[in-house]
Amino acid sequence: MKKKLMIIALAALASAGAKAQTVYDAVNIAQKDLNGTARFVGMGGAMGALGGDISTISTNPAGIGIYRSNDAMVTMGYSITGSESKFGGNTFEANKNRWSFDNAGFVISTKIGNLTPLRYVNFGFNYHKSKSFYKNMTMGGLLGKVGSDYVSQVASMAMQATDGAYAYYQDYSSYLDYGKSDIYRNDYAGWLGSMGFQSGLLFEDTETEAYNTYIPYIPNIPSEADALFLSRERGGVDEYDFNVSFNVNDRFYFGVTLGAYAVDYSKYSFYDENYQYTWEDGKQYEEGYSLESFNRIHGAGIDLKLGAIFRPIEDSPLRVGLAIHSPVYYKLTYTTGALLSSDLFLPAEDGSEVMTHTTVDTYSELGGRDMDRDFELQTPWLFNVSLGYTVGSSLALGAEYEYEDYSSMKFYYPGSSEEMAWETGEADLCLKGVSTFRLGAEYKPIPAFALRLGYNYSSAAFKDDAIKALPTNSINTDTDFANNESMNTFTIGIGYRGSRVYADLAYKYHTYQSKFYPFVDDLGALQATKVTNDRSQALLTLGIRF
Repeated sequence: MKKKLMIIALAALASAGAKAQTVYDAVNIAQKDLNGTARFVGMGGAMGALGGDISTISTNPAGIGIYRSNDAMVTMGYSITGSESKFGGNTFEANKNRWSFDNAGFVISTKIGNLTPLRYVNFGFNYHKSKSFYKNMTMGGLLGKVGSDYVSQVASMAMQATDGAYAYYQDYSSYLDYGKSDIYRNDYAGWLGSMGFQSGLLFEDTETEAYNTYIPYIPNIPSEADALFLSRERGGVDEYDFNVSFNVNDRFYFGVTLGAYAVDYSKYSFYDENYQYTWEDGKQYEEGYSLESFNRIHGAGIDLKLGAIFRPIEDSPLRVGLAIHSPVYYKLTYTTGALLSSDLFLPAEDGSEVMTHTTVDTYSELGGRDMDRDFELQTPWLFNVSLGYTVGSSLALGAEYEYEDYSSMKFYYPGSSEEMAWETGEADLCLKGVSTFRLGAEYKPIPAFALRLGYNYSSAAFKDDAIKALPTNSINTDTDFANNESMNTFTIGIGYRGSRVYADLAYKYHTYQSKFYPFVDDLGALQATKVTNDRSQALLTLGIRF
């Protein structure tokens, strides 16, 4: 860990422009939920080779080519998202319930002829919520120590302040003064270190020859930090897909989908450290601080999806599907602000120590506004292969495999092809390829009624030693991060098909474990908070075919 932090500090000296976005934000935006029609979800999304459902427009565009009639539908849902956190013998639970409008679309099927090779040309449009960010999380407890060194977020503040001062002085263009408000507009200084210094949590080390070395105030307090963290995440990624697909000889199907994305993600986090101790005079003392971070990422993106379905044996019900998705090219804006409040015994003019309350508010420091930083994000390429098999009209089986290499994600400065080397390097350092498997089945005991089952498995996107590294000049103040492990999704559904109208109902249970840290601990003593995340969702689809 220490070696990696040293590399981070040295690399940050060469970075240009204040940094904001992290690979954790990027993965959060790039990953998609299993969502769509209740039939699609009920079968675990394993319909890439089967087709015939409007939600395949975003997995295998050729699936729309299966249609032989027009279709229009809407889907609504209700979800319960929960997290259970365990740290230091403490257990915390947080839940969020909400209704949602998940899906709406239509297909226009145009018959060309029965004797021509090209039988149908179909057009489709579909809206669906490809990612929901709604989630609450809480953890807390004693952070621990190593020898006489106490684990604290303030150590991260001190490192950033020290590295920032050193980096700035290499420029010689002007003088760095942490007491000035314009420090929050300075491309060399990080917000975390600046706020720590201004609030009294850091002071300059005058006993060393190192120039502008900052050390935490915390070592003066003989007490472990009693920490509390909570976060609230909101928003989602809306996906709008436009499709054209072709049916050739009722055996080969081809499709192309143009996807447009709208991102609106917000996160509020609160972190508090409290110290209670008995000093040499026998009196009880209490000091501490709290840091609130307000973040939002919003913007738009676009991608292109190509797909094909074919029956390798003409008279066989076996179908094979292939699809490739281009990266989503996002133009995004990161908006942030922070508020730090401290209550510390600080030196007074007469040499005594008095309880001092200090508030540092970046909104006020910036003249009544938050900070905006534009950037561009390129998500990974996606490759999909699928199989579908039917037994008469009563049984349909589907299986899919999908691969995305998250370490290939790239960040760019806005309006240019110049790569953001720090962020792109962090993606390569912290992320890896993700494999996703989907299985699904639909059984019709009678023609009008269907039963469905599905299962998804996705491997982890983060390497085991991944950390949320903030460069010297980062404006991020939310230091928390979670390394999510593999994900499992179980689905079940039922459906009714009339002569023209249909209705489907599905239930989805999504769960995964994660290792959460409120900040990067250079001492290596901070234990991971073990978090169990789950989401239950019910979906209802109503549609008409004509």
